[in-house]
Amino acid sequence: MARNGGRALRVTRPALFADRVPTPSRLLALAAGEFRLGLDREGEQRRLFPWLAVAFGIGILVYFTGTDGTPTLAAPLVAAGFCLGLTPLLQARPAWLALVLGLGTAFLGFAACVWRVNSVAGPILARTMIAPLVGVVEGLEEREGGARLIVRVESFGDLTAAAQPRRVRVSYKAGQSVRPGDTIRATARLLPPPEAARPGGYDFARDAYFRGIGAVGSLSGKVEIAPRTIPLPFALKMAASIDEARNHLTRRIADAIGGQAGAVAAALVTGKRGLITEETNRVLRAAGIYHVVSISGLHMVLAAGVVFWLVRAGLALVPILALAFPIKKIAAGTAMVGVTAYCAFSGWDVAAERALIMTLVMLGAVLVDRPALSMRNLALAAILALAREPEALLGPSFQMSFAAVAGLIACAPLLDGASFRRERDSALLRIISRCLAVGVGTLATTLVAQFATAPFATYHFQTIQPFGLIGNALTLPLVSLAVMPAAVLGMIAYPFALDRPVWWVMGLAVRGMLDISEWITGFGQSTVVLPAFGAGALVLLALALLLATLPVSRLRGLAILPAAIGLAAAATPARFDLYIDRDGAGAAIRGTDGRLAVLGRPPTFVLEQWLKADGDARSAASLNGGPEPRCDRLGCTMTTFDGRTVALVLDKRAFEEDCARADILISRLRPPPNCRAPLRIDKNYLETHGATAIRLGAPHPEIVTARSSQTPQPWQARPVAVAPATNPASPETGSAVDPGVTEMDSLQ
Repeated sequence: MARNGGRALRVTRPALFADRVPTPSRLLALAAGEFRLGLDREGEQRRLFPWLAVAFGIGILVYFTGTDGTPTLAAPLVAAGFCLGLTPLLQARPAWLALVLGLGTAFLGFAACVWRVNSVAGPILARTMIAPLVGVVEGLEEREGGARLIVRVESFGDLTAAAQPRRVRVSYKAGQSVRPGDTIRATARLLPPPEAARPGGYDFARDAYFRGIGAVGSLSGKVEIAPRTIPLPFALKMAASIDEARNHLTRRIADAIGGQAGAVAAALVTGKRGLITEETNRVLRAAGIYHVVSISGLHMVLAAGVVFWLVRAGLALVPILALAFPIKKIAAGTAMVGVTAYCAFSGWDVAAERALIMTLVMLGAVLVDRPALSMRNLALAAILALAREPEALLGPSFQMSFAAVAGLIACAPLLDGASFRRERDSALLRIISRCLAVGVGTLATTLVAQFATAPFATYHFQTIQPFGLIGNALTLPLVSLAVMPAAVLGMIAYPFALDRPVWWVMGLAVRGMLDISEWITGFGQSTVVLPAFGAGALVLLALALLLATLPVSRLRGLAILPAAIGLAAAATPARFDLYIDRDGAGAAIRGTDGRLAVLGRPPTFVLEQWLKADGDARSAASLNGGPEPRCDRLGCTMTTFDGRTVALVLDKRAFEEDCARADILISRLRPPPNCRAPLRIDKNYLETHGATAIRLGAPHPEIVTARSSQTPQPWQARPVAVAPATNPASPETGSAVDPGVTEMDSLQ
């Protein structure tokens, strides 16, 4: 009976659960049905338009990551025209219509890149040169012990007009009076803009190319002011005048407030950050509020908001005007003019321009009676910003600003603190409820923005600030309620020379902000360094953010899969074991203790980038020396954790011995043709491939380089013609690193 009963139970079990356990085909059908319902709702809510901005960005990514050579502008334009021409024929097929529209928009993004690269194309200095420089100072930023100039080149040494850079960035020491608009003559040491310090790292050369800068360096000796015989072009004269006014106001604010509070306050108003010391920058970063110093979205929104409120409140005080005219639209139009003027005065910085576009789109929505904060407006702002500067998509500023706004718009219904607002008879309870609503809204807003920007910040900077939520929650009210209103009032009072009391009040708030930042910096682990993860993980996390914020239906649940895979990939990065400087001046090798040790003398900035990419919080100075590397005047040798011998050759006399014993030979010289080292990273290799990173442990090392192909990108200097390898060059001095480039300067 037991056997029969058991057999009967086994026979009837499928029947019992037949209707409860769906088959794979039924699960697939249910998923497809839910997906179609979700798409229908997205279409009803008009939420498919933001995905056109995503398609535009995909076209940009394809250009920067997939092209090898110089594409023509006609090809993507013809392809985009063909796709858009098909749209009238696909009105009855919404899915195909959306697909073709997205494809056409992607081709337009690709075309924007081609146009942008061609429009800014200019000569790039191919090698280090010391020669007389004559040019016009376009911009000047005072710094500790000197200044940094942007010079439009008129002549440099014996270079022809076709070979000399159009614009260079140089630093010089204090004690010499130079103003924007001056024509200067001086001896300059110029070199090509430095490329990435490691594969996948920040590429200053690319940013310099799109800013029209073809060389960087420094001035030496006396800087002469040369008389001009030909008037400056109007645009250049206007830009120099604005920059001179910015410098004057920067110094006025800094002197009125004094100390680092004055330097920070001046940067908040004019965008000139040269007077801020590195220690103050470190404190602001540790507190997670360094973004406040850069003229970007926060400044544009607050400046526009203050102007909007002042104009609307002023008009509302006059009943005739309030009843007869649309004062809200008048205030929005005035704010648009004011914020545009502020962007022009702050120097039209790249981040400020993108923030201006976003702010103008939001204010323009008010003029046409549309919601100011919406995904459609954000997508339109993104398309306009990327159409003008498609390279911005690759930088942290664009990624973090638009990610933060997308997160805030998606979570707006949860962030308004409505549950705390109650209409009660007691005035005290109303005040308490409103304070709670503001406090909870501020904390929630900060938390959402930090979560949305965390993947991009970690990818680009390899650091997180665990107490950034506290820092932003405590300082942003000061910035919103005191600092920025004072900045606007100070700018209004400045032409009347009545601004010093306003700057004094602003200084009190800025000092409070710095005090809070220093208090937070005193916490243990206020800055945590994480190993660099790959671009694939970032793409997955970005896709998860898009799926979590753009849809309004249950399609948001699709974000879970790419988020989980992206987090897993970011949490388990494959670290490199050997970093080699782009100029061969030094290397960092993982030793037997599992940490990097330095060979040679790589630039400090480069060494810092290697450490952060490895998740190592040590300072660059702590790597100099050590028991593992064995160094002398001719070079260094070291044994890796997997038993390989690495030799860094600094003098050609070391080639004979190191070529015979080294498994990996590194040198900025050219080894003799009979060198038997299995892997040689020499001068010719580095000129072609740039900074190099190697993973050891396997029989064949995995090599990754900063230059991914044999065809240099437009922003990469072409290798100079070299002598045959049978004539090794003598050791070169110096390293192709702009002494004025610091980490946060270049990353902004």
